[in-house]
Amino acid sequence: MSKPPTKRAAELRELIHYHNYRYHVLDSPVITDDEFDALYRELVELERAHPELVTPDSPTQRAGAPPRDELPKARHAVPVLSLANAFSDEDIRAWRTRIGKLLPEGARLDYTTEPKFDGLSVVLTYENGVFTLGATRGDGEIGEDVTPNLRTVRSLPLRIPADPDGPPAPPRLVVRGEAYFTLSAFEALNRRRVEEGEQPFVNPRNAAAGALRQLDPAITAARPIELACYAILDGEGDLPTTQWDALHYLAGLGFPVTLDLCAHFTEDHFEAMLAHVHAWENRRADLDFEIDGAVIKVNDLATAADLGIVGKDPRSAIAYKFPAEERTTKLLDIGVNVGRTGVLAPFAILEPVEVSGVTVKQATLHNFDDIAAKDIRIGDTVIIKRSGEVIPYVVGPIADLRDGSERRIEPPTHCPSCGSPTIRRGEEIAIYCSNQDCPERILNGIAYFVSRGVMDIEGLGWRIVRQLFDAGLVRDVADLYSLTMGDLLRLEGFAEKKAQNLLDAIEASRAQPFDRVLTALGITGVGSTVAALLIGYFPSMDALMAASLEEIDAVPGIGSQIATAIVEFFVDARNRALIEKLRAARLQMASAKPVAAASQRLAGMTFVLTGTLPTLPREEASDLIRAHGGRVAGSVSAKTSYVVAGESPGSKLQKAHELGIPVLDEAGLLALIEGR
Repeated sequence: MSKPPTKRAAELRELIHYHNYRYHVLDSPVITDDEFDALYRELVELERAHPELVTPDSPTQRAGAPPRDELPKARHAVPVLSLANAFSDEDIRAWRTRIGKLLPEGARLDYTTEPKFDGLSVVLTYENGVFTLGATRGDGEIGEDVTPNLRTVRSLPLRIPADPDGPPAPPRLVVRGEAYFTLSAFEALNRRRVEEGEQPFVNPRNAAAGALRQLDPAITAARPIELACYAILDGEGDLPTTQWDALHYLAGLGFPVTLDLCAHFTEDHFEAMLAHVHAWENRRADLDFEIDGAVIKVNDLATAADLGIVGKDPRSAIAYKFPAEERTTKLLDIGVNVGRTGVLAPFAILEPVEVSGVTVKQATLHNFDDIAAKDIRIGDTVIIKRSGEVIPYVVGPIADLRDGSERRIEPPTHCPSCGSPTIRRGEEIAIYCSNQDCPERILNGIAYFVSRGVMDIEGLGWRIVRQLFDAGLVRDVADLYSLTMGDLLRLEGFAEKKAQNLLDAIEASRAQPFDRVLTALGITGVGSTVAALLIGYFPSMDALMAASLEEIDAVPGIGSQIATAIVEFFVDARNRALIEKLRAARLQMASAKPVAAASQRLAGMTFVLTGTLPTLPREEASDLIRAHGGRVAGSVSAKTSYVVAGESPGSKLQKAHELGIPVLDEAGLLALIEGR
């Protein structure tokens, strides 16, 4: 029996509020977009049939969810609205019919089509060409002030026009955009997190949202956030009168705008516009970022404003939602891979299912804590998601479909490769194989060493690495440099030309710079970015091996966890012996370009930055300190020489006062550098 409308509406409001909170505030949804849309559509239809059920706090009357308490609030100059959804051509045509009734008889419109990014909506305010405020959408009226974090996003112009030849900056401009991760950057970030024993992010949207809402901008700066801008919300001066011109105007000022994905259509080409939208639906897998639909907007901004708002949605635009890239299938079993650092990574073995045109037989399960938290069991019907080129992953089980035959998944007590006991390190999520001689660890370590972007040894893929290992020719990465023609010709599939090409590639790798060699060692947390940071302070292998934990921890961008991993790596006698073998193999053990300091006035001093300085962005202030011999640390300790504080300082200032650390403003820092 169906529930009374009053009771069902109240139930739907409660459900939608909860799932809005999970999605917009916690960045941890527990249902799919399709399921959420179904709940929302049901409430819309119920309120349409029974207008008396509409309440001021109904999700249909506002956008988003309240901001989190930890971040300061920012009130938007104008409401930041969301959009009504369409799921078919019929829905879009019905939208055109509805707005047509509000226009003069015979009025003809033109439209823009734009990608609907699956990211975090942000509002950017510029005063006289200077970026002064950045906020999340929040509830549409009040958002979270994330200005210091947005300043770290490299694609965001801190001053407009970014190009001196661009249009002059208006006195005031409020721009709406979307913060997101590219899929390639998201995959790389997750690989690093798994290697470091951290839990990977579930999807790019949640990762971008979490990165932008950090209390410490240094964490945001280390995340690969991108930005796409697509609307002028408010402003002063001579601003564009159409959306199409607004997109080009924003691009001219230096904002990142995906003009190549946008299009302009007249009323005469309405059906062609629908075909264009469907073309992007089929091509979205070719993009390096997630879009979950296309937005169609009335182009003339005055007409758009005259059409007004219904509930929380502007009448002048509609979002066509693409079909979900999710499917359900059976979890038949799990497998476990052993990575080069010994991390045991579970993966799902699935009943084959087609997702976005690809047959999926395996999917990521992230880690065993995630499996337990989601209560995923062998035999479950599970939801699988695949976005673009990102490896498919298991979203979670559908518990209501269980029949009692499902089996719980227990974390392994022994390595599936070598049988050694597994271990956990402190509070880490990851489970490790305890055996440094585990064959799979060694193989993965060698494969990483030779891979593109590391030592880049062409022609030495996984299959040949295993051949060399199985033949007893290579037991560590240094053994690669002892291979001979005779060794290779003994292997199946090797003739003289192929063998010589591989030997030439190995020989060429001896010239790879020191930062590549350091990366190739596979120290937990030390990828190419961290390696480049380290050699700016420790320009040789010997200097890094002799560095203390405190000295490494003081390098900006190097947290205590990575610093500890580096020190522990070099303490191990086996690793030191490997480095000596690589040194004997004539690999580069020092930087060819030592960093020269502008002066040594700050030598021996360690600085911590907090808040926003009047003229110096955080990165420039850090570079200035380093250029004069000082070091910049991420946290305040007894070894901190000075804390440099600007506007809206965080907890670091309080910690400085507690420890009696001297505090400087920007002028004081410059005076110290100048010797005053």
